Amino acid sequence: MQILHIDSSPKEDISNSRQLSRYCVAQLQAKYGNASVDYLDLAAEPIPHIDGLFAKATYTPKDQRSPDMVARLAQSDALCERVLAADVIVAGIPMHNWCYPSVFKVFIDQITRTDVTYGYLANGDIGGLLTRQKCIFITTRGADLAAPSPYQNMDALTPALRAAFGFIGVEDMTFVDVQPLQFADQQAHHAAMQQGEADIRQVLAGV
Repeated sequence: MQILHIDSSPKEDISNSRQLSRYCVAQLQAKYGNASVDYLDLAAEPIPHIDGLFAKATYTPKDQRSPDMVARLAQSDALCERVLAADVIVAGIPMHNWCYPSVFKVFIDQITRTDVTYGYLANGDIGGLLTRQKCIFITTRGADLAAPSPYQNMDALTPALRAAFGFIGVEDMTFVDVQPLQFADQQAHHAAMQQGEADIRQVLAGV
């Protein structure tokens, strides 16, 4: 099993999402002794935003790209290879202002590539190519967004992840949503983290 482990929180050692994503990967490694892990820290090593050259290069046939275009797409090509090689993607994602951190958005932009992670089918429809990958999204939220919370309709994170990864072909997506954390007392925070670990164990029972 090849695991792609992604972290995106800027909080380093005090990050809840990092703690839980590490826990998830450790549980997978314990279950599958031959599992290998490819680690990607989007906060520690930010990926460049999409620019005009990148956009133009992606829509230029591969054999017609200039050396500058090839160089501009090199990091994206490498990221796509890592995603395509994975069997399971474990992503720790803190909710930032109701959605994912900007570094994770850039990652999505870099791996959503025509004829690499999605392509045109024989009937002209667009189809994603990550059909065998399983994604486990571990999201941490400062507030409780579960009903009857006043914030229950403000979750832009879950639909955005479903749309982005569904477009590139991922059908098997699991969400472990851990809340409330930032705006909770110590007891509620601890209970949420314990529940998050329990939810991860339950998810992995079926992997």
